[in-house]
Amino acid sequence: MGRFAAVLTALVLSVNISAAEPLSLDGFSDAIHHWYNRTDKLDAPVHPASDTRAIADNILLYQRENGGWPENTHPQRLLTEAEKSEIRAAKSQADASFDNRNIYPQITYLAHAYQRTNDARYRDAALTGLDFVLQSQYNNGGWPHSPGRADRPYGDYITFADEVMPGVLGFLRNVQSGEPPFDFIPDDTRTAAAQAIVKGDALILQLQININGVATIWAGQYHEATLAPVAARSYELPALQTWESVAVVEYLMSIPSPSNGVIHAVENAVAWFREHQIPAVRIEEFAIEPVRFDYHTATIDRRLVEDANAPGLWARFYDLKTSEPFFTNRDGSRVEALEDVALERRSGYHWYGTWPQQLIDVHYPQWRERIGVEHEQH
Repeated sequence: MGRFAAVLTALVLSVNISAAEPLSLDGFSDAIHHWYNRTDKLDAPVHPASDTRAIADNILLYQRENGGWPENTHPQRLLTEAEKSEIRAAKSQADASFDNRNIYPQITYLAHAYQRTNDARYRDAALTGLDFVLQSQYNNGGWPHSPGRADRPYGDYITFADEVMPGVLGFLRNVQSGEPPFDFIPDDTRTAAAQAIVKGDALILQLQININGVATIWAGQYHEATLAPVAARSYELPALQTWESVAVVEYLMSIPSPSNGVIHAVENAVAWFREHQIPAVRIEEFAIEPVRFDYHTATIDRRLVEDANAPGLWARFYDLKTSEPFFTNRDGSRVEALEDVALERRSGYHWYGTWPQQLIDVHYPQWRERIGVEHEQH
């Protein structure tokens, strides 16, 4: 199961889950990881995973008045009274973000918590959060990285990175179905979710990058008005983004009855992945003396090693015109080799990976078999 599919599965738990069994926190894994990286408080006390009310109450506490949530909060953490007061004082802030797979995991957890406890607070907060998601969509079908965040120049960009577009759309498909834990969602809201899905799916197909008339994969973010690929953070220049595009393809393959446009988008993306794998190389990690940076502590360094026995890798960023790999530093400078990236970004960012491998080897063949049967029936 790919990362995207695994997260969606974690977000929609079985209705038969025992009341004693903890609700999954897998949907928050990215946020929690970033919280630990930011704070270095690896021994921070947490509520037991089985304490649904305590975790759901934390999620309620962090929810802003506009219905969204700031990213990188740790919902399981035991908060001090001083921290709770500080969070309450920030309720009116417009600092919600879909970054790092945020907002839809909170709504999903609250929906499960409502199902388990019948506490109307969780239901109402989930509905308010869902309204925030729907209202954040642009008319063209896209979702911004961080709606209304004046502190982020890239906040309004339509974003695929960190699974904003595919994550939100996958979540809305679960909402629209009306299946538990979303069986309390009003019909008009489910209709609005279905309409949002139609617009979002169409935009995904529209934004697949073409190079010399051949469809490839997707950029990480696009300007909300011009739809041109744009930079986000200083080290995220406009590019074809491999890791992010795998989640897009996984989402497209999750559509029960895909259109011909969806099928072609998947086929073209998989063809690009196959063509741009870098053979006979691997990443080697080695220990270094710890170096503390603003966003993480570097305890390892990385280098690219030639290895005839290695299955090969993909770079994270590829040029929009040539499909050649490239790399960047936090100051925005572009370099052509991993060894030219400064330690801060070389140790704190994954520049190479095997992200498309399971998609190509397992999920894509399974998908072809499934749609082949379906299209014979159609």
